[in-house]
Amino acid sequence: MTIAIYGSRRQQGGTDSIVRFLDMLASRGDDVVMHHKLYASLWQTVPGALAKVRRCTLEHVDKADLVVSIGGDGTFLRAALWIGELDVPVVGFNSGHLGYLTALPIDELPNLLGYLADDLFVAERRSLLEIVSPQLPASIGKYALNEVAIAKEESASMVTASVSLDGGPLADYRADGLIVCTSTGSTAYNLSVGGPIVQPTAGVYVIAPVAAHSLTMRPMVIGPQFDMSIVPSGRSSHVRLAVDGRSVLIDMGTEIYLRPAARTITILQLRQHTFSQILRQKLHWGENLWR
Repeated sequence: MTIAIYGSRRQQGGTDSIVRFLDMLASRGDDVVMHHKLYASLWQTVPGALAKVRRCTLEHVDKADLVVSIGGDGTFLRAALWIGELDVPVVGFNSGHLGYLTALPIDELPNLLGYLADDLFVAERRSLLEIVSPQLPASIGKYALNEVAIAKEESASMVTASVSLDGGPLADYRADGLIVCTSTGSTAYNLSVGGPIVQPTAGVYVIAPVAAHSLTMRPMVIGPQFDMSIVPSGRSSHVRLAVDGRSVLIDMGTEIYLRPAARTITILQLRQHTFSQILRQKLHWGENLWR
């Protein structure tokens, strides 16, 4: 089996678990590929653990049966970009903070092989957004697992986002920005601006304005098939376009075209880790916070 590992360079005490995991893979004779940034970080502290690990210096991993993400949700999003067009499952181990995508704690990493052997995972197919825009660089990527957002420059006035849906005009959102998120991304930026929480496997999408000028501009849930065009305008000459946190400044008036991607991404979750359980744990639902 070929296992590709993508990770944050700051593991906050997770190095021992990573070393134990690598030792187990070496004893089985598995082929291990590691992203070059994590490889360089581990080389400084535990070079001996990397004896049978190949360093990946490519923009995308070219072969893997399983991708392991080690870090927080931001790391998981970068791992999703790293796999490119590969149809390969990704499992996340959390050494960060919230961890909606990376629900497994880092100290459970050495148990991964046992969990796989005991069929304790469920594979969830998650929808992606595809982005097409003439000023979108290849380094940003054309797929979003969480969201696509446009935002005003730091000190600029509001942005007007003229949105067309399925060939017809929808609205002119005058706001600090506009978010279009997947079901998976509903608990990310969308949640912080008052958008709805959506079950991550629902396959729907949300349009949510950021600090809208009009109270009638409310978040809106749309179905699994659509074509959307966003044209930003405003007093500034540029607007920030962000794809899963990776951002670039583009010219005002540049069309941004969005649609559900033809491909999906497969995320492995423990069967016992339901979405309801994650919400209760992360958002403290059902707890008496005043005790």
